[in-house]
Amino acid sequence: MKPVIALVGRPNVGKSTLFNRLTGTRDAIVADFAGLTRDRHYGNGRVGAREFIVIDTGGFEPTAESGIYREMAKQTRQAVAESDVVIFVVDARAGLSAQDHDIANYLRRLGKPTLLVANKAEGMQQGLQLVEFFELGLGEVLPVSSAHGQGVRSMVETALDLLPPPPEDAEDPDGADDGVIRLAVAGRPNVGKSTLINAWLGEERLVAFDMPGTTRDAITVPFERDGRRFELVDTAGLRRKGRVFEAIEKFSVVKTLQAIERAHVVVLLLDATQGVTDQDAHIAGYILESGRAVVLAMNKWDAVDSYQREQVERQMENRLSFLKFAPLHLISAKKRQGLGPLWKSIAQAHASAMRKMPTPQLTRLLQESVAFQSPPKTGMYRPKMRYAHQGGMNPPVIVIHGNSLEQVPEVYRRFLEGRFRKAFNLIGTPLRIEFRTASNPFDE
Repeated sequence: MKPVIALVGRPNVGKSTLFNRLTGTRDAIVADFAGLTRDRHYGNGRVGAREFIVIDTGGFEPTAESGIYREMAKQTRQAVAESDVVIFVVDARAGLSAQDHDIANYLRRLGKPTLLVANKAEGMQQGLQLVEFFELGLGEVLPVSSAHGQGVRSMVETALDLLPPPPEDAEDPDGADDGVIRLAVAGRPNVGKSTLINAWLGEERLVAFDMPGTTRDAITVPFERDGRRFELVDTAGLRRKGRVFEAIEKFSVVKTLQAIERAHVVVLLLDATQGVTDQDAHIAGYILESGRAVVLAMNKWDAVDSYQREQVERQMENRLSFLKFAPLHLISAKKRQGLGPLWKSIAQAHASAMRKMPTPQLTRLLQESVAFQSPPKTGMYRPKMRYAHQGGMNPPVIVIHGNSLEQVPEVYRRFLEGRFRKAFNLIGTPLRIEFRTASNPFDE
């Protein structure tokens, strides 16, 4: 299971810039004034072979008693509670402040593994200017520059080293050695996730109630169908970030993200009565980023009229067009309608995610694709693709070797993806294509 790192500090110390650096994205808005970030923000990070979840938080004022700062402080406390290690970010140029002392006192009382990091330390004589931060009583101060990337990698490695090593017999999230298929049901609150699992089980195993947020944690239920063993995971509904305030829900978001990471197949459950929302697209994007096989299920289809159905179909095309490879089923979990075909798609998606693709067949298909349509020429050279092999499963990864492949445009990558999908009947799983250019032996 991925460790969770929370970034904590007073306003305008560079937490969002550091978040973007760790996740390799621009998801967090960055500007040169304080208080821009208010809600918790989640992302995936990787250093070498080590992966983790990172949480960006707003400026933390532990003593705030009212207004927006009190709500921001509540968000930060929840991020700290669900994290495994805290990175306390201070401003090396602005120096130590009374607010830094308040945050340090709060973190020391919790006793959670904490790493003190001085940001904006580029070009500074670190020995003298960082000595004042030892007053915080949190040990050694690590100088970094999130804007320039200096010291960030060693900072993450140090933070992860504060955690105990994972057990040697820990489950492989991508493997299926135990023969059990992990099936997670994800979606917004009150779309019917618990009702769907109860319908599969044929009993009221999970609490299902017409109120958003009934499920607070990721619940795992063993299940067997047609001789195959499953672990059904009912996840807590992912609310819009600004709506997650209750202390009892503080673990819900990260537990849901970790459940998606561990799953082999994810059923993204949508609500026909509410339509396809931006939050549905956000959850779908996280599933795609995680590389999990996915099946779409539009619940409560029996409760909408023909006009609403047309609206929902239009919203699917606009907001979930990036999941065209995922089969869509129109179901009613309450009335147990459409559940048989849904199971067929789940089995097909799992089989596609774990499919083995022989190297000779991949290479032959690559050569046929290039003969049908060559990659466009860029500059003086045309990319030359020599052979392909499988680089992983769940999701399937195809590695293509050749020359000048860094020039291959995205549209040609999608063309190859379509050819591979059709040839191997890959349905319901993302497919990743990696290009590797051979090194020039005469290049110094």
